[in-house]
Amino acid sequence: MASQNRPASTLETIENQSETSKSMSISSIPGTVMKKLKTNLVFQSKWAELNGAMGDLGTYIPIVLALTLSRNINLGTTLIFTGIYNIITGLIYGVPMPVQPMKSIAAAALADPEFGVAEIMAAGILTGGILFVLGATGLMHLVYKLIPLAVVRGIQLAQGLSFTLTAVKYVRYDQNMAKSKSGDAREWFGLDGLILAVVCACFVIVVNGAGEDEHQPEGTENEAQGEAKGGINKEKVRKIIASLPSAFIIFCLGIIFLFIRNPKVVKEITFGPSSITIVKITKSQWKKGFIKGTIPQLPLSILNSVIAVCKLSMDLFPAKIFTVTSLSVTVGLMNIIGCWFGAIPTCHGAGGLAGQYKFGGRSGGCVALLGAAKLMLGLVLGSSLAKVLNQFPVGILGVLLLFAGVELAMAARDMNTKEQAFVMLLCTGVSLVGSSAALGFLCAMAVHILLWLRKWGKRDNH
Repeated sequence: MASQNRPASTLETIENQSETSKSMSISSIPGTVMKKLKTNLVFQSKWAELNGAMGDLGTYIPIVLALTLSRNINLGTTLIFTGIYNIITGLIYGVPMPVQPMKSIAAAALADPEFGVAEIMAAGILTGGILFVLGATGLMHLVYKLIPLAVVRGIQLAQGLSFTLTAVKYVRYDQNMAKSKSGDAREWFGLDGLILAVVCACFVIVVNGAGEDEHQPEGTENEAQGEAKGGINKEKVRKIIASLPSAFIIFCLGIIFLFIRNPKVVKEITFGPSSITIVKITKSQWKKGFIKGTIPQLPLSILNSVIAVCKLSMDLFPAKIFTVTSLSVTVGLMNIIGCWFGAIPTCHGAGGLAGQYKFGGRSGGCVALLGAAKLMLGLVLGSSLAKVLNQFPVGILGVLLLFAGVELAMAARDMNTKEQAFVMLLCTGVSLVGSSAALGFLCAMAVHILLWLRKWGKRDNH
């Protein structure tokens, strides 16, 4: 009724203002998107972000190299697609969200000579499809809400310790990357010797410490300046050491030693991208990929690549907003698209995120930089890069993987009650001994429910 009493000119003015506001909101969308992209890709520290980009190579290179050498996975295509994934996830999330190979599918392929490219891609597509559906329908969010924190921490601790044990194996023993098997004890000296790995590990510890907060309390700098009378400013020296890109330095050292170990590898490099073709998958290959690849991979992807990554992301970056829905959808889309063209099945991984954070990655620019490097290498060198990487000192990769594993395991330090620690350690123990995150998860959930029923019974008695 009030609108009927208003003059026509007033109504026209209101309508014009409404139309103007709508057009302004629509026109501001590109600006808002660009602002978000710039914010997500901004480098908090150039050297730290570059260093952080090296943080998950300890897991990425060995698995990709093993599948390339033993199962003829197209390394050039994998580098191109994973590079694009890195750039997109950096743009979307604004944190060093990793892109790593799906480990259970890789393990199935390496264990079975008849589990070839088609089966690997079938497993990746099916796993990605299921994750996409779980994310798009909101079921993944429901799963996330129902899983107790102690169980999530148990999964993270198990994965962290698994990485650490693998890293020690890389350092102590010679590795056959094509067969993904350990050989004789590593020699002490040499360009891939035990001494080199130990020195690299000590260098990382001196530079990065245990991952503690580098910000000093007020007055510390002045005290340091006061103590350094006419001598070396200890605080300045400490800051210089802490600012060194340790992971980047030892990775570059590995590249140098690679060519010193086998100078002839230069002749095996060919320039130009690998040919990208659509993978043809038969009915039997779909079936085998699902049974041997998707079934063991799916629990690991749900628990470690989505739920554990979401929790760790919120722990490390409380100012950012993460949802298991978006993570599940991005993992799904990566595999639904890339696997058809022969790119290795990939996911996000809590270990990769922990490793990149450990070495200084704090923004999406960290993984976008890594993605750009992968994309360039895939386009310029293609699959010939595999012959080069096969000469890379494995002990150095072990060092990078070691600190990524330790950083991930340390996420479990917030379990304060005895009951939480009990459930977490049970989940960790079963996951490690049984080599199955799904088995550890089921046991931990059963114990959590039994403990809840026990307390519920006590409340009724009182």
